[in-house]
Amino acid sequence: MKNEKFTILTSTCVPLPLENVDTDQIIPARFLKATTKDGFGDNLFRDWRYDKQGNQIGSFVLNDPTYSGQILVAGKNFGSGSSREHAAWAIAGYGFRVVISSFFADIFKNNALNNFVLPIVVSEPFLASLFNCISKNPETKVEVNLADQTVINTALGVSEHFEINPYKKHCLMNGLDDIDFLLSNKDKIEAWETENQQF
Repeated sequence: MKNEKFTILTSTCVPLPLENVDTDQIIPARFLKATTKDGFGDNLFRDWRYDKQGNQIGSFVLNDPTYSGQILVAGKNFGSGSSREHAAWAIAGYGFRVVISSFFADIFKNNALNNFVLPIVVSEPFLASLFNCISKNPETKVEVNLADQTVINTALGVSEHFEINPYKKHCLMNGLDDIDFLLSNKDKIEAWETENQQF
């Protein structure tokens, strides 16, 4: 299935104002036996979404119909703990295309980008203000412009610039994974090899 190009995304948000959310909370270890990405979204935050009997916990934000959207707004230090890529699989599988926080664990950030989820680092004041706006009005929307590398809280008209690796930015904007990128440059690679071939 072709990866969707990321240009500009405007969406409501799902708020998760918790700090130090680790990968075991994002996707519990018992679900890591699978070798494909299928179904991981169903178990995102599994132990927070469901009780031991498998019933939904109504107080958890993913079970609250008040909140929806393709943007997860999380507290500081999101994605800490083990390096499991399955955490990014679960977030992407649920339907999130962006995660906003004031700090991400580096390995999680890279795993997210490899799975076409854009992790955006914002300042603490911007994050706190965004949480406040969403709490007051769940219909608050955020606009993410990848080309300009800006994130806008449309409720206040406040924006911040975010950083992203230029290579990963190119891949996201063109819907390319690492293999796609290499294939798209096949002619250049072959030309270089021919030019630099040693006899």
